[in-house]
Order: sequence, then C-alpha cells, then structure tokens
Amino acid sequence: MKIPSRSHVHMLSYLVVLLLLPLLASSADPDPLQDFCVADKSANSISVNGFPCKPASKVSSDDFFFDGLTKVGDTSNIFGSIVTGGNVDNFPALNTLGISMNRVDFAPGGLNPPHSHPRATESGVVIDGQVLVGFVTTGNVYHSKVLNAGQMFVIPRGLVHFQKNVGVGKAFIITAFNSQLPGAVVLPFTLFASTPSIPDDVLTRAFQVEEKVVEFIKSKFSS
Repeated sequence: MKIPSRSHVHMLSYLVVLLLLPLLASSADPDPLQDFCVADKSANSISVNGFPCKPASKVSSDDFFFDGLTKVGDTSNIFGSIVTGGNVDNFPALNTLGISMNRVDFAPGGLNPPHSHPRATESGVVIDGQVLVGFVTTGNVYHSKVLNAGQMFVIPRGLVHFQKNVGVGKAFIITAFNSQLPGAVVLPFTLFASTPSIPDDVLTRAFQVEEKVVEFIKSKFSS
C-alpha cells in the first residue's frame, strides 16, 4: 500500500477546508429557532447578547406594541433637545430582532450634540421642522445637509454625527437602527463628564488648551 506524501496530505487538508468553509459561514448566523424572544428583564439568568426570553405562555399582545414615541419630549436642557428611545430597554419585544427606533425632539435652535452609535447604522426622517444633519468620516470629511419634513438621512455605523434645528419653531425626527440597543457615545459627556474623569493633562494635550479651559468645560457637565 502506497503511503501519501506530505505534499499530498497538505493538498488534501486544503481541499477539506475549502469544502467546509461554506458550511462554517452559513452556521455563523443560523435561522431563528423561535418566532420571538420578548426580553424578561426580571430574570436573573446570565445574558451575553440580548436578554433571557419571557416564557411564551406569559407573552401577551401588549408586549408587541409601544407608544413611547408618541409623546413630545422635554427639551428644557442645555442642548435644547431630547432623545426618547424605543429600544430593547423599554420595548422588550425587540430582543434578538436587531432593530430599534428613537424620537428626537428639538426646541428652536436645539442641538442633538455630536455623538456616535458603536453598534448600529442610523437612518432617520424629519417629521416636522427643518433640521441640519451632519457627520464626519474617518478621513475627517464633513458631510451635511438641511432637511425638511419627509426627507430622509443615513449615518454609517460608528461615525460621529449631529442634528440641529435650524428652522422656525420646534422640530422632531424619527430615527431607526439595525440594533436592538445601538448605544450612544455623546462626546461632551464622554470627554468631560466620565466617572472617573479623564485626566486634565490628557485633555489639555489633546485639545491644545490650558487646564483652566478644560476645568471650565467640565464644570458645564458636572451635573
């Protein structure tokens, strides 16, 4: 009996890997094994991605409906805007479905400050008012446009962006995400109101300003 050479063994192994790759790729994102997984926030089970499922026998029709985005948000804050979330935290039926929505209300001149969503691409539509939408690419290219009611925008995942009411009167937009919990890194709070705080010497070097400037900005967000 002829023993295969080492080169033949390597070639055979290579062919086996090539044959298995499509199977491995398809098994990375299997088809759902259930219709839904309404989050059970009271469960003590360990959660890695998503929350434990509420037993189907305890799920009701009300679990699949959410009216939180119908309410006008309170914009009486330093930015003149407020985000009302429709994500898995307050709409448990979104658990494992990979989608969520927000409502953003603006006072006249209100700003949804520069921020990013680490886990999702954002799309949105202006419902009322006139809103400036802008984002910056990783190549430091700034893209922006003033949108009116009915016009839509998209922000690629992870990029820093903002929205500002530039019209007369109030404005609001509805945004959608391809994540049940997209997260938000709001730059003013992340940089100047973290706990513990970022050392002043890091911020003075990063922004090329004196320490008193950093301390002044931190005082604006200390509360």
